[in-house]
Amino acid sequence: MESVTQLTHQLVASYAKAGGINHLDGKNLPSKRAVTALTQDLLRMLFPGFFDEHPVHSSEIRVMTASLLDSVLGNLEDEIRKSLEHLPPEGLAKSQVKATAHAMTVEFLGKLPHIRDILQTDVEAAFNGDPAASCAEEIIVSYPFVEAIAVQRLAHELYSAGVPLIPRIMTEWAHFRSGMDLHPGAKIGSHFFVDHCTGTVVGETSVIGNHVKIYHGVTLGARSTSGGQTLRGKRRHPTIEDRVTIYPGATILGGDTVIGTGSTIGGNVFIMNSVAPHSLVIYDGLDMRVLNKLDREHAPDFQI
Repeated sequence: MESVTQLTHQLVASYAKAGGINHLDGKNLPSKRAVTALTQDLLRMLFPGFFDEHPVHSSEIRVMTASLLDSVLGNLEDEIRKSLEHLPPEGLAKSQVKATAHAMTVEFLGKLPHIRDILQTDVEAAFNGDPAASCAEEIIVSYPFVEAIAVQRLAHELYSAGVPLIPRIMTEWAHFRSGMDLHPGAKIGSHFFVDHCTGTVVGETSVIGNHVKIYHGVTLGARSTSGGQTLRGKRRHPTIEDRVTIYPGATILGGDTVIGTGSTIGGNVFIMNSVAPHSLVIYDGLDMRVLNKLDREHAPDFQI
């Protein structure tokens, strides 16, 4: 049996051999545990009374909010500072990091009321779009979608402000909890709803309009990632216009692909080209067909 000394020697030797997965003697990285705790506190502020262990009374909401904001402000500023020290935006001097982290944190927290406004439309869309829902409260406390989209909308603001690392830590935590992978870079409009969540993937450069409903197992992806880092910053993912419904298992790929307003994408279809507004795209077991939903004489009466 090998001793602890021998095991230690072997493991430390691997640090030298496979050094690309070490982070030694460098700047401190953002803490995943701290970012997770911050995300949970942010959810408490977005949905007061829903993510707390005890009832929250309106008479104490101001004091509770001030306490949470003070805690989040200090802790989030620390994590943003770490991320900026590790991956500073172009042109940011070391002497500016602390002040920049503070300004980014304050600006971000100032957007929470706006995020709440959009999340209210998401909850409305979920309730109106799911006959199994008994009330809005059920959706907020039990639907994994709500946590996932709330975290994505928070992370998107940080991503858009140029904060490295932290937005992705946040959305991957939500991914782990919900089974749905919403990249923080995706631009998502109001009244968004993903039913069931599991297996749905929305890529970094996706653009989703208003009143869009998606089901489980849907992928909004890139045609190819073989170019690797040469594709960084380029449009790779599709645009979904307003009032589109996408059924389970559909795959829509490509930065030039646009799904037109009012379209319905049936289950298990594979799309790499744009679809005109008010289209019905179906897979009948043999071929994919694109029909005009407005042409009632020739289109089958699919109640979807």
